[in-house]
Amino acid sequence: MGSNSNRRPNVVLFVHDSWRWDVMGHMGNPAAQTPVHDHLVETDAVSFSSAFCQNPVCVPSRCSFMTGWYTHVRGHRAMEYGLESGEPMLLQNMMRSGYHVWWAGRTHDIHSNNDVNDYCSEYYPLRNVDGLKPNWSISRRGRSWGIDGSEAWRGDPETSDQYYSFYVGEIDSKGEPYYFDGDWAVVEAAIERIKTYDSDQPFCLYLPLTYPHPPYAVEEPWYSAIDRAAIPDRLRPPSDWSLVPSHLKGIHDRNRMAGWTEDRWRELRAVYYAMCARVDHQLGKVVEALQEAGLYDDTALFSFSDHGDFTGDYNLLEKVQNTFQDCLTRVPLLVKPPRGITLQPRVSDALVELIDVPATVEDWCGIEPGHRHFGRSLSGLLAQEQPHRDAVFSEGGRLEGDDHCIQQGAIDEGPTGMYWPRVIGHQNIPEHTKAIMCRTRDYKYVRRLYETDELYDLRSDPHEVNNRIHDPKMSGVLAELKDRLLSHYLETSDVVPRI
Repeated sequence: MGSNSNRRPNVVLFVHDSWRWDVMGHMGNPAAQTPVHDHLVETDAVSFSSAFCQNPVCVPSRCSFMTGWYTHVRGHRAMEYGLESGEPMLLQNMMRSGYHVWWAGRTHDIHSNNDVNDYCSEYYPLRNVDGLKPNWSISRRGRSWGIDGSEAWRGDPETSDQYYSFYVGEIDSKGEPYYFDGDWAVVEAAIERIKTYDSDQPFCLYLPLTYPHPPYAVEEPWYSAIDRAAIPDRLRPPSDWSLVPSHLKGIHDRNRMAGWTEDRWRELRAVYYAMCARVDHQLGKVVEALQEAGLYDDTALFSFSDHGDFTGDYNLLEKVQNTFQDCLTRVPLLVKPPRGITLQPRVSDALVELIDVPATVEDWCGIEPGHRHFGRSLSGLLAQEQPHRDAVFSEGGRLEGDDHCIQQGAIDEGPTGMYWPRVIGHQNIPEHTKAIMCRTRDYKYVRRLYETDELYDLRSDPHEVNNRIHDPKMSGVLAELKDRLLSHYLETSDVVPRI
């Protein structure tokens, strides 16, 4: 199908999982291998260096950017609860507005009781590219971390300091013997769908990939593509844990990795960087398919991640549900508009949120969302730097007594479960307390129930090492951020249904 400038634009939502904002070449990282993203920023897109997710873990974040709501609006703060039937959802709104919506792979944006076919025109299920059974089964009931249940890479459950590390290392070209995620199947199917699309109906491709989500495992040529010596230093654990969220201290003490050498940490980080490089390559394949089909100019492309990853910072891996370090909440967001939208390709430092993605899609596609949400179109920012947001917000955790917010299935696995060091803390208050971040360009304030708040001067302390919540010199800043947070809650605490 060729170009048709008279119809609404096509949309590609290329969503990766757990990609930190700083692991991209055009963000100044000398070890990152992301030539596709880097080239798009030079020619056809804007990449936002200060984009933030609204929750630091997968399902709540996806519920947020699919609705344009902050997670407190309907209580989407738990990993087990996707969007309920009847709640607004971007893909469903697009389908009802005349788009052919093609959804591939993972479906944890919606509750497990829901039928994915109610949200899209066509669904492509997760499967291995060779028709084999995937080794990592994505489900709400748990994960298998190896082929046929083998987890030899973890070592002895009683003594191994790699047991909870998520570190696998190099795998072969089929993802064996340890890991296969299905991303190649999703990307190849999307390319085939682009090549064979022959309708005048505009389409939306939703591609929720798994990489670079741990376990840290990748094949050649990406495994060897990362210059280990160029990888930036990781953040060390604090010398004093008393002003640090207790959940971090609990995970740190239980994951048994405090004795890792810097060489081992660097190798783990190199594998993660290589996983990001593989995702960048896969985006390039999708872009190439759009160009060959004559659809590229008329397609809006969004490449972003649901949250980040510690990747060794503070001796931690993966993510956590109620802390908001930039390595977790600051995410890649690259936007290529369709023809007709004024664009100045560049890296923008404007403060933006992932809930701005659905607002932008709706703006360009002429879609009335049918519900009040809080996203703001990024269209003006693509043309020039201008005021957009004075603060961004992220939240998570639970109230005491909210036992249904606990990942009970992972807890039931016991100490043999990969997530045990973190999920065992879900049973404890204050470890898993509810918290919310208010971040401006210069400061970050985190209000925490049941334990000490956090306050960071990001100008002098960009790595959030020195919690100044009790510093009298910061009292004026603290008062301003508390007032800003109160206004945020007043503006977003509820929505009135439209009749």
